[in-house]
Amino acid sequence: MSRRHYDLPPFTTLSAFEAAARNLSFKNAAQELSVTPGAVSHQIKALEGELGVTLFKRQHRGVELTAEGEALFETLASTFRQISRQLARVRQLGEADAVTVGSTTAVAALWLSPTIIEFWREYPDINVNQVTQDRPFENVRDFDFLICYGGAQNPSLSHTPLYRDELVPVAAPETASELQGCSLDDLARQRLIQLDATSQNWTKWSDWFLELGYKGEVSKGARVTSYSVALQIARKNAGIALGWRRLVQPMVDTGKLAIIGPHSVPAPHEFYLAGLPDDRLSTGARFLKNWLVENAREISD
Repeated sequence: MSRRHYDLPPFTTLSAFEAAARNLSFKNAAQELSVTPGAVSHQIKALEGELGVTLFKRQHRGVELTAEGEALFETLASTFRQISRQLARVRQLGEADAVTVGSTTAVAALWLSPTIIEFWREYPDINVNQVTQDRPFENVRDFDFLICYGGAQNPSLSHTPLYRDELVPVAAPETASELQGCSLDDLARQRLIQLDATSQNWTKWSDWFLELGYKGEVSKGARVTSYSVALQIARKNAGIALGWRRLVQPMVDTGKLAIIGPHSVPAPHEFYLAGLPDDRLSTGARFLKNWLVENAREISD
């Protein structure tokens, strides 16, 4: 048998495992890969045989990852993301002045994407690629900019302040109308949507109440891991989210959400545009940076 250069199992087994681990379902992985569940199971058994470990716990209602499976999945998922981004960059080599920006899904949906659409009207030949995720970005070299709350961890990045937001309770208009002018004690007893954020900078409901001097019990409510999901739950009148006033303003303007007054707290950190120093930016990236900074200043005024 010829020796593999990187001593890796066949890619088909790794791909099948990654899809099954991400979906925690052989059936859903099979649909994604356009194969049968039996084929996915066969590839995973082959991978387990080669590695000499069990990667999944087979259960009646589905599958769970073992400790070895969790470790392998984290490595593969990170590696596949890097490969995907690098391939995207290779595909864009023929494009003029492409710029890549990373942000959370909420920032992208509520501020960055609408701002980029306006940017394209002025600079239609500059392609802007957005990458969104709700956990810290690991390989910052894949980006020209990151939109960061509280700044990026990498000290080599140049940080340009954008704006400091304000934290307010938001809910469906009917709920907000009923609770308008309510006391902190009344608000604390409502169904509050708790965000389990990966960033330690993110303000939680308990922090918000403490900042206002309230030390009573705060409702546990529902827990989510995505700010966009929190806003959707609030929009469907199923709870109250802690809203970033400037970010959610478009949803307030269209009547999808309403702010419950009068309580508000200044966000403890600013939003930053973190990226390469100006002298290392492409012409398109410099144009976009100036556009984003100017737009953020207009929001703050």
